[in-house]
Amino acid sequence: MRLEGKNAFITGAAQGIGKSIALGMAKEGANVAIGDVNMESAESAAEEVRSLGVRSLAVKLDVSSQNDVTAAFGTFAGEFDSLDILINNAGITRDTLLLRMKESDWDAVLNINLKGSFLCCKEAVKKMAKQRYGKIISISSVVAFMGNPGQINYSASKAGLIGLTKTIAKEYANRGIRANAIAPGFIQTAMTDILSEEVKTEMQSAIPLHEFGTPEDVTNAAIFLASKESDYITGQVIHVNGGMYM
Repeated sequence: MRLEGKNAFITGAAQGIGKSIALGMAKEGANVAIGDVNMESAESAAEEVRSLGVRSLAVKLDVSSQNDVTAAFGTFAGEFDSLDILINNAGITRDTLLLRMKESDWDAVLNINLKGSFLCCKEAVKKMAKQRYGKIISISSVVAFMGNPGQINYSASKAGLIGLTKTIAKEYANRGIRANAIAPGFIQTAMTDILSEEVKTEMQSAIPLHEFGTPEDVTNAAIFLASKESDYITGQVIHVNGGMYM
């Protein structure tokens, strides 16, 4: 129970990696707020978290909206007396090559993936600085370091998270706030499940361990960064990619 009594806010937590992190942290004793635009899925995820014996709250949240973020953190503060962990996980893709990419595709991805994390961090730091304690963990990506054809907006947004993370780590270390990032590689999700076997084989050939990661692999890294075991770690990136980027 490495997170017993801690209160966590996880964005984009109604499904996928975010939901896995929510359930993993609940198993370690954390109370969890599920922030997501899809309230039906968020409520379902919160119910799963509660079944593990901790408190959970589903919060309507469009991370790209300042009003939504302010309201969501206000709702969180009304339910929990501290904010110990923030997981910036909400993200989208709008993939296409540079010359085909619309400005709206660029804006949508940057607004949610990067601006959304900025807005959430700003709200979280207000509370954490007063507590003189907090863990901020942002979910970046291997493409932030390698690039990826057809994902110039996504790669830029995830690279931006690294700069955001390192700057927060420097600005608020003296307030007891640690900020780190996780950069997953190819993770087995609903998106990879629909790929053909040929495509999967080709993708796996680029991974030294020759297998996709799982949401639980990312969850394990997040739990470590949220726990006391990582108290002397800040401004860092943990790569969870099977050796795809070294």
